[in-house]
Amino acid sequence: MAKVDAGELLARSLAAAGVHDVFALHGGHLDSFLQACPRNGIRLIDTRHESTAGHAAEAYARTTGQVGVCAITAGPGFTNSYTSIANAYLDAVPVLYITSSPPLREVELNVLQGGFDQVAAATPVTNWAHRVTSPERIPDLVSLALRKAYGGRPGPVLLEIPIDVFFTPVDERLATPTTGFDVSRPAPAPEVLRRALDLLRQAERPAIVAGGGTLFPSCAAELRQLADRTRIPVYTTGKAHGMLPVEHPANCRGAGGLGMLQTTGAAPDLVLLLGARQGMYTGGRSGRIIPNAAKLIQVDIEAAEIGRIREADVAIAAGCRETLQAMLADPAPWPDWSGWADRAKAASGPFEQPFAALPAAAASGRLHPFHAAKAAFDSFGPDVIVTIDGGETGAWSGMFSRSSAPGGVLTNGYLGALGVGFGFAVGAQVAHPERRVVQVAGDGAVGFHLQEIDTMVRHNLPIVTIVFNNTAWGMSIHGQEGIYGAGAGVISRLKDTNYEQVAIALGGYGERVGNFEQIGPAIQRSLASGLPALVNLEIAPDVVHPLMGMMVGPASRPGEIVIPYYENIPPPPEDGAAID
Repeated sequence: MAKVDAGELLARSLAAAGVHDVFALHGGHLDSFLQACPRNGIRLIDTRHESTAGHAAEAYARTTGQVGVCAITAGPGFTNSYTSIANAYLDAVPVLYITSSPPLREVELNVLQGGFDQVAAATPVTNWAHRVTSPERIPDLVSLALRKAYGGRPGPVLLEIPIDVFFTPVDERLATPTTGFDVSRPAPAPEVLRRALDLLRQAERPAIVAGGGTLFPSCAAELRQLADRTRIPVYTTGKAHGMLPVEHPANCRGAGGLGMLQTTGAAPDLVLLLGARQGMYTGGRSGRIIPNAAKLIQVDIEAAEIGRIREADVAIAAGCRETLQAMLADPAPWPDWSGWADRAKAASGPFEQPFAALPAAAASGRLHPFHAAKAAFDSFGPDVIVTIDGGETGAWSGMFSRSSAPGGVLTNGYLGALGVGFGFAVGAQVAHPERRVVQVAGDGAVGFHLQEIDTMVRHNLPIVTIVFNNTAWGMSIHGQEGIYGAGAGVISRLKDTNYEQVAIALGGYGERVGNFEQIGPAIQRSLASGLPALVNLEIAPDVVHPLMGMMVGPASRPGEIVIPYYENIPPPPEDGAAID
């Protein structure tokens, strides 16, 4: 009679599901699993903080279309990973989190790393959270967890395996079998598809906004085929950048370009929301991105998302890939939208014009962030995977971020969490060793997990980090000053730190750059070094991105209450007046 423990059964189950990489940080609770991973062909990538391990698993999922896996120990290991779990939940990213807990037989004895219910804590921010009490059930529970992570609306799941369950051997013959991992998504109903196609073909100025739902599974090939046939302008939200090659004639880049298009006097008369949610990244209730007058076709695997802010003229609760395949199979001819596409693509560039004529150095003598971002992105081109971590740094970088890899631009999501960049970069580089990965981060964001350069060195991950060092929490101080006036910054200033010296001390490569002409060469030297590298750019703190005026806008009417980053509260109505 052969006996195995739950750690061995867990490693076997993951291997059977095609898992090759697990992001982790050591904890003794996990040792039976960690020991079993190498003999089952699973690589362990250990980080210096559990949050980073979780964010790395997120990036692995986003750039591969598969479930990412993160293993963290009990108690503080779990709590350290909680930001990542919430981030994955809000951004609908499939990640399996594995954690442990004190022995079941010692519950309520005030033992080490216990005393609170991790499963209960995880439940609000996961698709499913479960405590394993029988080691022989590991294989079928892992299968269930993976299906819950990937099926329907993707999202994180958590398996808690108490340490005594992990370490207790069981008769191998009692172990349940794995029960399958393939998850199919529904295709649109024929009558709904017909209504969508009829409405689409009647449009004179249609546009597609692709979101994160196009990544799981990836429908990049189908979207490109539709764009080739129709020339419908395609815009993407943050998670979907790279769904079309950069130079594709229908690629109009970020969804904000739809707002820019409307300022030129043109507006789409129909928008196809393809796996993109109504909300912050599609203009909320403002109508600035999706015109209120435009017809709306919304495709989402989660029916509850359809019509969240405004009613869809055609609601398709189905998979994005399956919907595109059904559209492509329709034999009817498509209208010629090429002229409209050319106009839409041309409108995606003018946002650069107000800044292009400005000097490369700001009044303070430090680098203007617009020119620094342009020089940086020009230096490495669209073939890299880019992670962007920061407030205003993200806004400046968003002007130039581009990738020809689906999911190839990884940004802060609905949680708005800073500090995600190092984990995203590690996960993307592990998933794609054939590509270069570049992290662009503000000096505030980079301080969360700067020690992860050590992780990059230990695992031979030649990631280049570019720091926009403006000696401040830029979005914070500019927001404070936008509301309260010049000099109103409170706990929003930082020291001018030599971050590149930290990289060198940890075994990487580093340069500090204050001269515009040296930005590109410094980045090229960093890429050529073959080491994890950090380029510290001296950015002017006094330059404010125009997005701040939209996010922290002044009151437009007497009595209006300014609410930074959200909608302002309108003044109370006068007697007899209608309420907004």
